Amino acid sequence: MSSVLPTGSSTTSTPTTTSGSTTGSSAATGAGLITSTGIGSGLDITAIVSSLTTAYGAAQSSQLDAQQQTLDTQVSAYGTFTSALDQLQVAVQALESSSSLNDFSANVADKTIASATTSASAVAGQYSLQVTNLATAATLTSGAFTGGTSATVGTGTLSISAGGKISNINIDSSDNSLAAIASAINNASDNPGVTASIITTTAGSRLVISGTSTGAANAISVSQSGGDGGLAALTYSATGTGNGLTQTTPPQDASFSINGYPATSASNVVSGAITGVTINLTGASAPDTPTTLTVTPDTTNATTLIGNFVSALNGVVSSIQTLTSYDPTSGQAGPLNGDATLETFQSQLQNVLNQVKSGSTGAGIKSLSDLGITAQADGTYTSDPTALGNVLSGNLSGVISLFTGTNGLASQIDKLVNGYTGTGGLLDNINQGLTSSLKSVASQQAQLQTQLATYSATLTTEYNAMDTAVAKLKEMQQYLNAEFNQNSSSSSSGSSNSSLGSGNLST
Repeated sequence: MSSVLPTGSSTTSTPTTTSGSTTGSSAATGAGLITSTGIGSGLDITAIVSSLTTAYGAAQSSQLDAQQQTLDTQVSAYGTFTSALDQLQVAVQALESSSSLNDFSANVADKTIASATTSASAVAGQYSLQVTNLATAATLTSGAFTGGTSATVGTGTLSISAGGKISNINIDSSDNSLAAIASAINNASDNPGVTASIITTTAGSRLVISGTSTGAANAISVSQSGGDGGLAALTYSATGTGNGLTQTTPPQDASFSINGYPATSASNVVSGAITGVTINLTGASAPDTPTTLTVTPDTTNATTLIGNFVSALNGVVSSIQTLTSYDPTSGQAGPLNGDATLETFQSQLQNVLNQVKSGSTGAGIKSLSDLGITAQADGTYTSDPTALGNVLSGNLSGVISLFTGTNGLASQIDKLVNGYTGTGGLLDNINQGLTSSLKSVASQQAQLQTQLATYSATLTTEYNAMDTAVAKLKEMQQYLNAEFNQNSSSSSSGSSNSSLGSGNLST
């Protein structure tokens, strides 16, 4: 039996025998059809390999996933804390400068005379203001040209000076109309500070040359040379005769008085007459009727900035409480529960907030509590708007002294926060460490996937080999069954024939 092969054709005496031929063909065909895993054994090899591979890497995969989730949670938690610190830093930086707290407002009683604004250098005070006249810019107007805007004026060079600057404009026969000359003045590259326009009345059209700057120093003069002489109709000199243009508005400085002392300005926007105050003159006063200009402290901005500080401070406190919380009932802990970094910062911040400034410039303003800002039982801070308003109005210098300067609260908190959030600070280093750990976990996860892929491929190869072996055994079984069945059938048939022949002979 050891010489029996699956092909079986060598032992078949008659190639045309139906059973032998069918068996050999079936065996050969069966061997060629095993192209998918599990056909030989009937097992779902793909599912088996997948389950074994998953089980093989489950423990390590679960561990790496847990590490990644923990690190992601910590990154998010530190990000929340950093954001709260950034807002606090913005709030205290706005309080570090005395100019941001030391605001003033200016009010002019007679709004038809002037308005006023203040700068950081303003001081409180009340002033008497009288305006004699406003500053004006020069205006020159030509005689009427009956030909309208297209009326021919003349050719030559028109020289216009204003405020010490001069422009020489060449006019030829192609642009010697009233409208063309106005355009040439406006478009001159070296325009000295004038504009040209045309007004048309029943008498005709007139060229108007106006200065763009007010003040006596910005007088306008116009002369002409060359050409046909027609441009003489557009000349003007304050000291000359035979002017073609008429000065309809003289250039002059504004004339006013403060507390009875006379002053002048080339512009109607006067800065420097009163320290830290800019006065915008808008009209002349009635004779001997001065108005009052009052400069008073404006605590609006200071109130807003201090309110922002308290809100940002509470944001940090709430952030720390949430991130480090622990609920004994549920057993749930915040993502940074027991974190030394947050606990240390909270302690340092409290030390700054609770300090009392000795030698502070404003009497009675030594700490936040003097501003009506006090700590609550839950650790947050509340501000009494009435108390704060009274302090700002009555002792602004004391408030400024508390917050500003090298040893001011704002500067100290700014420095403290920067030590955590700045480049190379504690939170920066922690974030770099977390980022490095996340990269390491990602690398391990990638290595695990490679390892599992190799493991899966090995299992697949082994199971496929087993499947192929089982398939061959089944083929051999089928072949042997067919051979034995065929031999058994032949033997049975021969025995019958012999008996039959023997019986016939007897008969």
